[in-house]
Order: sequence, then C-alpha cells, then structure tokens
Amino acid sequence: MRFDVEEFKKRAREDFEHAWHEGPSVLTPAGIEERYPRLKYTRATAHPIFEITQRLRETYLSMGFDEAMNPIIVEEADIYRQFGPEAMAVLDRVFYLGGLPRPNVGIARKQVEEIEAILGRTIPNETEERLRETLHGYKKGTIDGDELTHELATVLGADDATVVHILDAVFPEFKALAPESSRNTLRSHMTSGWFLTLSSLWEKRRLPIRLFSVDRCFRREQEEGPTRLMAYHSASCVVAGEDVTLEEGKAVSEALLSAFGFTEFRFQPDEKRSKYYMPGTQTEVYARHPVLGWVEVATFGIYSPSALAEYGIGVPVMNLGLGVERLAMIVYQSNDIRQLSFPQFFPQEVSDRDIAGAIHLREEPRSVLGKQMAEAIRATAAEHATAPGPCAFTAWKGEIAGREIEVIVEEPESNTKLCGPACANEVYVHDGSVLGVPDTEKWAKVRAEGVSTGITYLDAVANLAAARIEEAARCGEEAHIQVKMSKLPSDINLRIEEYAMRYITDHNRKVDLRGPVFLTVRSVILGQPTQ
Repeated sequence: MRFDVEEFKKRAREDFEHAWHEGPSVLTPAGIEERYPRLKYTRATAHPIFEITQRLRETYLSMGFDEAMNPIIVEEADIYRQFGPEAMAVLDRVFYLGGLPRPNVGIARKQVEEIEAILGRTIPNETEERLRETLHGYKKGTIDGDELTHELATVLGADDATVVHILDAVFPEFKALAPESSRNTLRSHMTSGWFLTLSSLWEKRRLPIRLFSVDRCFRREQEEGPTRLMAYHSASCVVAGEDVTLEEGKAVSEALLSAFGFTEFRFQPDEKRSKYYMPGTQTEVYARHPVLGWVEVATFGIYSPSALAEYGIGVPVMNLGLGVERLAMIVYQSNDIRQLSFPQFFPQEVSDRDIAGAIHLREEPRSVLGKQMAEAIRATAAEHATAPGPCAFTAWKGEIAGREIEVIVEEPESNTKLCGPACANEVYVHDGSVLGVPDTEKWAKVRAEGVSTGITYLDAVANLAAARIEEAARCGEEAHIQVKMSKLPSDINLRIEEYAMRYITDHNRKVDLRGPVFLTVRSVILGQPTQ
C-alpha cells in the first residue's frame, strides 16, 4: 500500500531501529489467493513442432541460406517429370485434389411452381429469367458457391433460410453431387517444389544458390502411427552451382544439426535410392546425441541430371531434407509423433504443483481490513487452540463499513478445546491426491515429497469467518460462523478447479480433507444491542 514518505523519514531520524521494525506495516496483507502457489508468473508454451521449425529457420538463415516458399499444389505431370519410372509408386502415396462439380440446373415450369408454393406468391417472368441467369452464372463460375444463397435471395426477394429450403426441396441435383478428382496433387516431398522454384531462378541469380524451406507436406499413408503422419513438416534446403558436390551435404548436415546438440556425424549410403537423385549420392545422416546416442536425422543427395534437365536446370543441385516432427521427437525425447503434434487429443499431464495452484478459497474478505481481520482470527485461534471451554478471546476490533466491530473466537461448550485437532492440518498435493495432513511422523513423507498449497484448515476457516463478518457489517448485522466436522473441501471453505478435479478422478486419485475442525467465530457491533 502507499505510505507517507515524510512520516517514515521522520521516524527513522528519531529512532531508526523502531522505524525499521515497523517496515512491514506498509505492506498490503496478502490474501490466500495472492499467495504462492496460486500467485505465479507463467510463460506461454510454444508448440514443440513450431518451436523446432523456428529454430531450424533461424539456423538456416545464420548459415547464409535464403528462405523460399515452394508451391504446395503440384501437377501430376510434374511427378512424372521428376520421378520418371518411379512416378506411379510415388503417386500411390499422394493426395489428389478434388471438388464438387457445378450442376447444370434447369428451371422448368414444375420447379417454378414449387418455388411459388414455398414463397406463397407468384414469380413474375422477369424474376424467373433472373433466376435462370443466376443459376447459369453459378454453373459458369462467375458466382461462387458461398455467394449463391445470397444471390438467389436477392433475386427472389426472400430471406436466406427460405432460399436454403428451396435449394433442398426443389433442386435435388445439389444433394446428388459427388466429388471429382483433378490432376493436381498436394506436395508429398519438398523436392517437387524445388524443381519448380529452381527452374525459374537458376539463370537469374548468382551461383551458388542456397535456399531453404520449412513447410507442410502431405503423404497418403495407410494409417497414422507413432512415427508417421499424413500431414508433416519438411525442413529442406538446396545448394545449386557449377561446383556442387556431395561434400556440401555433409557440411550442411553438421552446421544445421549441431545447433540442436548433436556432436558427431556419420554418413552412409541410403538403400532406398530415389530416382530423382544421382546413383550413389543418396545418403543417410546419423548424428550422436549426448542423451540418445546415434540416431538417423536427415537424408541428402545430388539431383539427377535427367530430372533437372526436364526443368532446364543446367547445374548440379544438392538437396538435404529432414522431417521436423522426427527431429522434434529426438529433441523432446517423445515416442509418439501424434502425441507430440496433437497433445490436445491425448491425456494431459497435470503436476502436483499445478493442482496445488488450482486449490482456492470459496470465500475471502475483499478489503484490507477484512484481510487483517482474517489474519487476526487465525493468530488468535492458533495461540489459544488448546484453551479449555467454555472460553472466548477477542481477535480483532476495528471499523468495517462505518461500524465498530469486535470479533470473538470462542468455544461455548465444556469439556472441549477452542480449536478441533484438524485446525492445524495443512493441505498438500502428493502424487495427484489432495490431502489435509497434520505435522506428525505418520505424514512426514507427504509433507516432504508433496507440494504445499500454503493453506491450513484454520487459514481457510478464518477467511470464511472474516468474509461473512465483513459482509454482515455492511448490512448492519452481526455474524456467527461455526465449522464442525470437515468431510468435503467446501466444508472448510475450499474449492478445486474443474480441470484439476477431473484429472484427480480420471487417475483414481483422491481428495481427503476430513477432520474435526470445531471452530466458532462471531462478531459484535459495538454501540448497539447484541442480537
């Protein structure tokens, strides 16, 4: 809170030691919600695939490679030009692009009568002709599909919902449409795009040309699995120049992968031998990782002159490619590429610390005085916890909402103590379970290994009492709060966020906050008759 600078300067000059000890008085009391682990500074999480993608981009740029965007839609004819006799095998793995044909919708008298019946009025000849023109424009492509409903609504003077009903009831041709495939494919290898890009650049830029691209590719796998996705990211580069050799691939591999912690490299011939590479140049890259040992991470080779000649490219080209998801699996030590790429579809891990931060008070005083009152209730109850009943202790006096309030912690009955034995229990999260435990040898392991919420039963109940006394004072009323046995979190003024509660139940963990609390707090408004 703000404090009087001159006042503290004066106090320090008069009695420095006393002024120093009074320092904490300027701090606003931290409510339970403003305490760790509920109070935290969090950093947003980057998606692992995009994190690796960004690191690859930065590394390539630092190596002097320019970034390129290759075509993602590749004509079938280009696959034959690039892969030669292998084209049919490659095409078996690609996605062809298709779409719905645009039907030739006729308007006969029967259709006009059905439209009139739906509209409840006669269509003039001029409107009928405009309707034909609109449907013809859709067939010819001058009107897009997402515009058709609006255009027809304008012509017919009807709302969109009525037009949708007309299309459904009068023109069954739209419902009978089936998609038709084109000869365009989605890029299955970044190589398909490199041939198109280099054919336009190689004679227009100084050699050697060094380009890279990190982008999506699509492959029609039989099924997705722990190491395969139908849509994946390829980090690919090319070096095109008169004196390019296979040694370029080795040098690029080391420079690129050393940025990810790989320390040694081994190159060996790849048995797959794709036809778009020169014979004997397709090479697998193995790198030693300090944790995982030797792993395969990339492939490179020199494009075949036969394939390059199809695009008029007259210089050797080295191409290196690696799967971003494959590299991410290594970096993050994941064993399932699906879970790494789409974690939202898999069970989410919630740590004990996360659960501890998801435990809150149901009710808490809002004002600074209310928070001071809660702390006074807690301190008084803790100090006199073992006092035998009947007994009463004034915990706090002050002004709330313009009324002088006295707060009393009491035990009206005989043969009992001011506080029940569970008041001192502290709420911990251990191995996914929420437990209220005392400071005893039996629960030493939970207190040592678990995560404390920083909330005792007494903290929670004191805040409940202060919140209700604060609210009652605003209404000119006195309050009486009594907590007996605790069986549920709500019994001691606690709530657990839904996501944490779902994790606890899904993993067969438990919430055990039972215990005898037996604490009574009441307020008295001074200067008026006791209620």
